[in-house]
Amino acid sequence: MKTDKIIVPLDVPTVADAIALLNLLPEVSFWKVGLELFTSSGSQILDLLKTRQKRIFLDLKFHDIPNTVAGACRVAARYGVDLLTIHSTNGRDALKAAVDAVQEGANQAGVQPPKLIAITLLTSISSQQLAFDLHVPLELPEYALKMALMAKEAGLDGAVCSPQEVAQLRDTCGSNFLLVCPGVRPEWADKGDQKRTFTPSASLQAGANYLVIGRPITTAENPALAWKKICEEVATVA
Repeated sequence: MKTDKIIVPLDVPTVADAIALLNLLPEVSFWKVGLELFTSSGSQILDLLKTRQKRIFLDLKFHDIPNTVAGACRVAARYGVDLLTIHSTNGRDALKAAVDAVQEGANQAGVQPPKLIAITLLTSISSQQLAFDLHVPLELPEYALKMALMAKEAGLDGAVCSPQEVAQLRDTCGSNFLLVCPGVRPEWADKGDQKRTFTPSASLQAGANYLVIGRPITTAENPALAWKKICEEVATVA
């Protein structure tokens, strides 16, 4: 089902808030746990999601020296989550160390290793910010592509990118490289702080494997109705 491609973030501060959202959207099968909720609850929220037979995207975006990144990935892999993120800007050595560590951690726990995916560039960063704030002398699409290719060469399973870059990454990285797209906004939703957005249907047509759609659903006046509208839109994609 195409609705399995939609990941909804649990961007809330407490487990109680998460439970309320889970109860409000029982049809959602794939949830993202990010820094705010994981810092608040630790692995408790992961256990809760598993009891409800939900898939889990653990989006902690590890970024540190290779030894520290590897240690964090080794521990995170033991949780038995489906997706795990690290930053491409960790560099090639840290990316390779993370790949090995994920396998080690999962083997130690007797679980399937998560798909390890690299953040190419946060979708809140614009071309202007990349150039003038971060002093990167590359055009944004070229930078995202280089980050994704480095991740692929290091053995990662995929990358996180804005839907505006997904077609180029799909063409270059191949059909087996997972592409996860935040910054997805239906026509009727506010863009918020996302600078590089596409609609759900356009993102899938461009080659995305998964869409991360949060505020258009979770902050809607009627989240269940917003979820239904998005499901209806993605169902039209061939």
